[in-house]
Amino acid sequence: MTIKATRNDVWIATIEDRAGGAAAVLESLARAKVNLEMVFARRLPEQPGKGMLIVGPIKGKKAEAAALAAGVARTGVIHGVRVEGGDKPGLGAKIARALGDAGISFRGLSAHAIGKKFVCNIALDSAEDATRAAALLKKL
Repeated sequence: MTIKATRNDVWIATIEDRAGGAAAVLESLARAKVNLEMVFARRLPEQPGKGMLIVGPIKGKKAEAAALAAGVARTGVIHGVRVEGGDKPGLGAKIARALGDAGISFRGLSAHAIGKKFVCNIALDSAEDATRAAALLKKL
C-alpha cells in the first residue's frame, strides 16, 4: 500500500479543564453532524484550569459555522499533515527520520495503527513546512 500524505487545516479550541469540558464542544459538533477523523485534547499547564482541544477535519460551510459556534476555530499557527497507509514495523521512525533529515521540525506527532493500516497526524509550525513534509512523506 502506498503512503498518502495530505495537508489539512488545524482547528482548535480552548476548553475548561474539568470533567465534561471536551464533551461539551464535541457534542455541539456531533449535533451538527460534523464527522471528525481526529480528536486530541490535553491540559494547558501554562494556563491552569484550561485545556486545548484539536479536531479535524472541518469541511463545508455548515460544519465551519458549527465549529465556530462551539468555540473551535482554524488556527494559522499550527499546520497539519495527515499521513496514512499500510502499517509495518519501524514506520514511525522512518517518518521522523525523513522529516529530521529534511530539516523539518514538528511540534507534535500522533500515530495509530488499526489492523494493517496506520494514520499519523503531524503538527508543524509553518505552511511551508507542511507542504514540504507532505511532498516528502508521499515518497516513503
